Amino acid sequence: MAGVSRSGYYKWQGRGKCVPEDRKEIFELVQSTHEKHSTHGYRWVHAYLVQQGGITVSPDYIRRAFNVLGIESKTKHKARNKPRKVRDPYPNLIFSTWETVDRPRQVIVSDMTAFWTRFRYWELSLYFDVFTKQILGSGITDKRGRPVIYYNGLEQALAKLEGGKDEYTVFHTDQGSVYTSIAYNEIIKEKHLVRSCSRAGKPTDNPVNESLNGWIKEELFIDFGLYDSGDVVATINEYIEFYNSKRPSYSLGYDTPDNFYRRFEEGEIEQKDTFKGRELDETPKYVRKKRG
Repeated sequence: MAGVSRSGYYKWQGRGKCVPEDRKEIFELVQSTHEKHSTHGYRWVHAYLVQQGGITVSPDYIRRAFNVLGIESKTKHKARNKPRKVRDPYPNLIFSTWETVDRPRQVIVSDMTAFWTRFRYWELSLYFDVFTKQILGSGITDKRGRPVIYYNGLEQALAKLEGGKDEYTVFHTDQGSVYTSIAYNEIIKEKHLVRSCSRAGKPTDNPVNESLNGWIKEELFIDFGLYDSGDVVATINEYIEFYNSKRPSYSLGYDTPDNFYRRFEEGEIEQKDTFKGRELDETPKYVRKKRG
């Protein structure tokens, strides 16, 4: 049970409480070296003593000597595991249940993406319907950090919710300063929306937005010549119109977002009730599959 050999145990038992002379000598060397060079750990102490010709033991032996002597290196760069103090402004109501979304306007996601054209920096905010993949709102600016793009896109998205369903809409974003600001959330306070946020430092908590942003930027630069565009705003608007009404989407069975929405509203697509019965679990899906 202790993980030691029988002979080693009896040797230890017969030794008593006295420290062997050879070990005592090494311990004294370790102690004196630590007192002179207290900023270094056991590996450095081992290398130093070997260089001085004082020992022939392993680094692990010196590590155990550190433990027995109750010493450790004194450094400002020591790794410390501190408890997470960040408090999420809103709970994550989606987790890994994106595939359970079963109707339009049930979950809306938003994020900001930045890019450069030939001579200018731009920030673009997009609002997506997770079920239909439609772009419900957008905002763009060539000024770094301007919050107006978030408000413009939000107003457009909210306008498409008017006369909506009896059920609430989950509005999911990351923990960006604008998304979590009091002024921004006051706008949706009276709407039938429930806020949801990704965990801090977890972009994978918003996979729909992250994936679509990547594809959209690629198409904008390659197919729509955004890098050399003389009118970036017009190019973005042209692309959004193309994306919603003409671009086949793989996740929709190569239907377009607008037509998929129309088909659902007209009853051509089966209405399921999977979102209410979802299991909220922060464990990644691939881990749950391995566990069976």
